[in-house]
Amino acid sequence: MKQIWAPRRMEYIQMKKANGCILCKILGQDSDDANYILYRGDKNFVIMNSYPYNPGHLMIVPYRHIASLEELAGEELHEHFDIVSRSIKVLRQEFSPEGFNLGMNMGKIAGAGIVDHIHTHVVPRWQGDTNFMSVISDVRVIPEALAETYQKLRGKF
Repeated sequence: MKQIWAPRRMEYIQMKKANGCILCKILGQDSDDANYILYRGDKNFVIMNSYPYNPGHLMIVPYRHIASLEELAGEELHEHFDIVSRSIKVLRQEFSPEGFNLGMNMGKIAGAGIVDHIHTHVVPRWQGDTNFMSVISDVRVIPEALAETYQKLRGKF
């Protein structure tokens, strides 16, 4: 069995977590630029991951505070996956990735960092995007600042 190491995530894992749901708190604020919210649909929104695996790592999040995929219903579910598809198109146009990882982690045991608010990760991938730095120095090189990525993607949805 191969292992995937992500030691840079330790900062997120060990940081003091605020009480309540961070996604709900961000959603209630009127500062999309500061929170890296790229798009607000009728029932879901797109936000950049503050601890990205790669540049352009997005999360599609329902407005409703729900913990599991099967709780999404009807238009909410349809819009959610429509936005996942649109996110892939936008990322292809702006960054020309060679592939994508899509995923949901439902429950703490499955790796969810935000356990009670379901969201879908869209991670663009490139050949060689995992390099020696993460192996020998516990450092992940993200070649672009979040604010720069945000400016590239802002208004594309």
